[in-house]
Amino acid sequence: MAVIRYLLRAARWQMVSALVSGLLNGLSGAGLVALVVIVAFHHREYRDYNLEAIFVALSVFMVVTRIVSSLFLTRLGQSAIHGLRLDLSRKILTAPYHRLQELGAPRLLANLTEDVAAISETFAWIPLLCVNGATVIGCLAYIGWLSPVLLGMVASVMGFGVASFRFFQQRALSGLARARECEDRLFRHFRGLTEGVKELKLNRDRRDAFVVGELQATADVGKRHYLSGMTTYVLAVNWGIGLFYVLIGLFLFVLPLRFPLEDDVLTGAVFAVMYMMAPLVNIFNGLPILGRAQIALEKVQGLAEDIEAVPRCADSSAVPPGCEPVRELSFCNVTHRYFRDESVRDFVLGPVSFSLVPGEVVFLVGGNGSGKTTLALLLVGLYAPEHGEIRLNGKLVDDRNRESYRQHFSAVFSDFYLFESLLGFENRALDDKAREYLGRLQLDHKVKIEDGRFSTLNLSQGQRKRLALLVAYLEDRPFYVFDEWAADQDPVFKKIFYTEILASLKARGKSVFVITHDDGYFHLADRCLKLDEGRIAELAVSKNPEPEDWTTPTGYLPEYEGNIVAIPGS
Repeated sequence: MAVIRYLLRAARWQMVSALVSGLLNGLSGAGLVALVVIVAFHHREYRDYNLEAIFVALSVFMVVTRIVSSLFLTRLGQSAIHGLRLDLSRKILTAPYHRLQELGAPRLLANLTEDVAAISETFAWIPLLCVNGATVIGCLAYIGWLSPVLLGMVASVMGFGVASFRFFQQRALSGLARARECEDRLFRHFRGLTEGVKELKLNRDRRDAFVVGELQATADVGKRHYLSGMTTYVLAVNWGIGLFYVLIGLFLFVLPLRFPLEDDVLTGAVFAVMYMMAPLVNIFNGLPILGRAQIALEKVQGLAEDIEAVPRCADSSAVPPGCEPVRELSFCNVTHRYFRDESVRDFVLGPVSFSLVPGEVVFLVGGNGSGKTTLALLLVGLYAPEHGEIRLNGKLVDDRNRESYRQHFSAVFSDFYLFESLLGFENRALDDKAREYLGRLQLDHKVKIEDGRFSTLNLSQGQRKRLALLVAYLEDRPFYVFDEWAADQDPVFKKIFYTEILASLKARGKSVFVITHDDGYFHLADRCLKLDEGRIAELAVSKNPEPEDWTTPTGYLPEYEGNIVAIPGS
């Protein structure tokens, strides 16, 4: 099985040690069977042997080897799962962003949760598989010692049972595999349930259609396939058990008529068969778990292959942000194509050419679907251009240095994610600076920062964006990208963002790229770019806007501390 092979690759010596311990446990169990037969039928012949001591020794040895095997495999299983989960997480983080978008969050979550859990369940069962399997092997060895003829009969029945079980198992695995495919669709529906709950609550017809036509329909299909697979497994397991009852009947009623066997030999064989039935039942009952793990491992490995990123090459010229002054970032005839909709032609962004320099604020405007966010993703290095060049300080940005290129950017996207802590900040002295910024952003009454962690993220969307802005400020990167940051802010904070926050970033020598629809603030930009169906043009910037009636609270003027500007209050 692929799961066993995976364990062998993960920790060969631990696996071998566990299997040897399980084998010794099974052999000692078979020895106990032989000892019981000896005590029952040949006690006088072996009176010179200390049978009591042998019994105690075998019993203690069975317990010790079972404990050793279980501990080895439990630790091995957890180590393998730990490594599998981390390896898959690293592959996700190193995969191209557009590839992750194609795979979709539901599939990634299903692999990281459902599939890994299924594999983990199997590792908890493998110790029992080893112990029970070794017990069966020991009993077969004992039957072979009693009579090769009886061993041949048992082996024939077991061979027929295994062959017929394999036939049933293929059908069962087919049903379980289809049930697993339904899990991906269910995760998509669960995402719709959690993220679209407001829309579902506002429209009863939509809610009923979603529950019945989407969620329930997919769950019913998955349930039907799962029950079909498990029913086949149940039939196969009980078919195998029934064959052993047939075998016992042959030993008791047919063999004595055809083959002259001593009573103790026949009794010992029947006793051994009955003794190994319980381990066989445990093995059969655990095979569905192993089957589900097989499917889960194939899904995880398939995902790992799908998201395998281009191997990263050593970039000897990579310079961390801040070590080499940024002089210019330029786009030269950059194009990017993506499939937009079945009913609409592919969208092509570009060719786009423009440049950014330190201490400059550039606005990007355009209608919905014009390519603004796509351009931002190209700018920060999450998308790679299909044609054209991106150069930083004259150096071409490609797959070899794109990772280091991305480290020059701080961004707050429209669909931003806010982590619970200030990840990536080694200097805990930043806590004091972050607390000061919380006060200036009027968030100190809702959020506290201790040891680099936020006390709560239960905030409005506008407040969460202000918190994301705080994190971006602390990163102190050469380039800042804001995708509709002010869209969720009230008029006062919107004015502060355009008139004070952007000005403070510019004063710090940052290059700021702002996606916006707020034409009332276009005069604050050094340059204004417009996208229209993937084509870019530069707009003239008027520096003489009509006066606006704004009431700005006191205390919002930017404060300078050396060459760093504190975030203005809000």
